[in-house]
Amino acid sequence: MLAEMGLRVWAPLPTLAASGPAVGVGAEPPTSPEAIAAPRPASVRTQHVAQGPAPARAPSPPPVPPNPTVERPSGLEHMDWAALQTAVSQCTACKLCTGRTQTVFGAGSVLAHWLVVGEAPGEQEDRQGEPFVGKSGQLLDNMLRAIQRTRGDTFSDGRRAEAAHQVYIANAVKCRPPANRNPEPTELVQCEPYLVRQIELLRPRIILAMGRFAVQSLLRSTEPIGRLRGRVHHYQGVPLVVTYHPAYLLRNPQDKAKAWDDLRLALRVVQGASA
Repeated sequence: MLAEMGLRVWAPLPTLAASGPAVGVGAEPPTSPEAIAAPRPASVRTQHVAQGPAPARAPSPPPVPPNPTVERPSGLEHMDWAALQTAVSQCTACKLCTGRTQTVFGAGSVLAHWLVVGEAPGEQEDRQGEPFVGKSGQLLDNMLRAIQRTRGDTFSDGRRAEAAHQVYIANAVKCRPPANRNPEPTELVQCEPYLVRQIELLRPRIILAMGRFAVQSLLRSTEPIGRLRGRVHHYQGVPLVVTYHPAYLLRNPQDKAKAWDDLRLALRVVQGASA
């Protein structure tokens, strides 16, 4: 099934070491195209809450100025991960709450140095309560595996992943729009405070904004993805790289090579910051 998704476009992956800096601190060379197509284990689907002392993290970014068109829920700035997830699950701020099966809060390690922000949940995400599942999720996991990153705390071969190699995944909108339609501006605005708080808690070293609605929420820009990708933006001091959503790449496999360039750009940014 994965072969039918056009994953052979990632064949240039083994040349990364020759074409740019090392993949990451203590990382091994990128995997082969065959390894990239391997399914992830079920264990990485759960959210991993920190146990014991956390490793050194990047300084906390300054508070994000609230969008003037929406008020942050009361007490949001003091919520930890558990309280925030409860607040999201009980949210009725917009009409999307009436049609959801469940909210889709996020997935991955809360110690992760990388944050991936998608757009809105689809049908399978709404059922499972996790972002990026199905074919889009498989493609995203393969993309992350290609740069030695994972949404869990272990790699698919069982090796332990350090925080620098872990990814947390969230969406700009936490509830599924009916019939998978595009999220409306008011829906993006109502969900924005929750994403802002997730970023404040995570304090990522790099943000990957996947898709135009993630970009609209984070950068407040309506520029096309093609005009925004290829350079480094910043969100409250955190480097941000724009790239295509995996669902778009499944429909337009000719742009997977551009997405690979975006991943390499994000790697260079992180490596430069840790040098």
